[in-house]
Amino acid sequence: MLNLPGPEKYLFLRQEFPWFKYESVEVIHDRDIRFVFHFNVSDRYHFYPSVTIPGHPLFNSKDISKEILFNLGFHIGLVELVSYWKAFCSPEVIITAGSLPDVADYEWWRKLYFHGLGEFFYLNGIDPDYSLFMEINQVGGKPITPFKVKTRDNFVMVPVGGGKDSVVTLELMKMSGKRVIPFIVNPRGASLNSVAAAGLQKDLLVVNRQLDKTLLDLNAQGFLNGHTPFSALLAFVSMATATLAGIPSIALSNESSANESTVPGSKINHQYSKSLEFENDFRWYAGKNLTQDISYYSFLRPLSEIQIAALFSRFKWHHDSFRSCNVGSKTDSWCGSCAKCLFTSIMLAPFLGAKRVHELIGRNILDDLSLMPLLDELSGFSSVKPFECVGTVTEVKSALLEIAKVEETPPALVQSYLKREKQLQDDQFGMHLKHFDSENNVPKELFQQLKETLNDHTGY
Repeated sequence: MLNLPGPEKYLFLRQEFPWFKYESVEVIHDRDIRFVFHFNVSDRYHFYPSVTIPGHPLFNSKDISKEILFNLGFHIGLVELVSYWKAFCSPEVIITAGSLPDVADYEWWRKLYFHGLGEFFYLNGIDPDYSLFMEINQVGGKPITPFKVKTRDNFVMVPVGGGKDSVVTLELMKMSGKRVIPFIVNPRGASLNSVAAAGLQKDLLVVNRQLDKTLLDLNAQGFLNGHTPFSALLAFVSMATATLAGIPSIALSNESSANESTVPGSKINHQYSKSLEFENDFRWYAGKNLTQDISYYSFLRPLSEIQIAALFSRFKWHHDSFRSCNVGSKTDSWCGSCAKCLFTSIMLAPFLGAKRVHELIGRNILDDLSLMPLLDELSGFSSVKPFECVGTVTEVKSALLEIAKVEETPPALVQSYLKREKQLQDDQFGMHLKHFDSENNVPKELFQQLKETLNDHTGY
């Protein structure tokens, strides 16, 4: 039955596995802190994923009670659960591991699951009813209690993924005079190299996330699979780590373009958990159920992808080590043929030149006409954008036109685009370099510094 089309498989699995239970979270605290979760699917499958936070000199364990650790672990389990629930889409989720305070919290989680799995539903051809897709019920469980955190002055945590965005946040936060603490979930080559290039490896904090291999077996068997809101997991895990280290702020690197839907005219957004909507939701939830002593915001939210590329182009010591390619992440390489590689090349070429971009990617990607379908998705000729973390259609169009201006012989993909685009606007690139999105949660002093630094670095 697992070879059924997505919609029929969805209905079949919901009947076969009517409930999904978050049984427990075990907190193991010695030098390291390890959370082990138990998920039970209709008494037929059991999962035991874990998240480990290795000990660090910044941690002050004597200030962290068992109640605080339980709260943090319980919440990490709630967001980890989505990766396992999606394989079955059970209509009922039962929570026995802990106790949420009220109905508003149930609804918060239902909203995250529904919109965080928007891409998953869309690509599987599933059109779920928001009011019916999931019911959350509690059966007992230890109540969670909000907590206070003794924080350090002038410290900021910066999650690092290894791409250009987090590099910009690292370097600009260093300029601000703050004590920058880099943070990585499941370190890989590019993320570690970014931290090293920034000279911040001494203070690096890491978290190791371990999936239950049974989930991978189910994926291979044909159970439902697809994209999950990883940045929501990052939010809770970074909050836990900041609590242990007493760090008062977490500065993400999500830009304004993360708010644009991947499927125009809908709420389906590959970057939903990077959007301002989720950021605002998380700030409310964390203040209510975790702590009000740690601020969570995206430092780059006021900026466009073009502005970020302009800033990144100045940090030359990062150019050979950063990676924005998900396909090549395990081998610390650029695949040179995915939407992320092409988008990054388009953003950087106006500032670095096509030749230098081709050197960084390892191939003449902007001359590869076989990538026209991807360019069509990025530039709005297709009805749907790539399901990747890429910028807006208008940013791509503006950058392509700018490449044509600065290159004596524009690359083949750019020439092909120009032949088909009938509405070229010469001033769009400069407008993207000057515009600041006022909808953000950046602290006022950092927002002003961001504007001044952009002016100094770009000359606009």
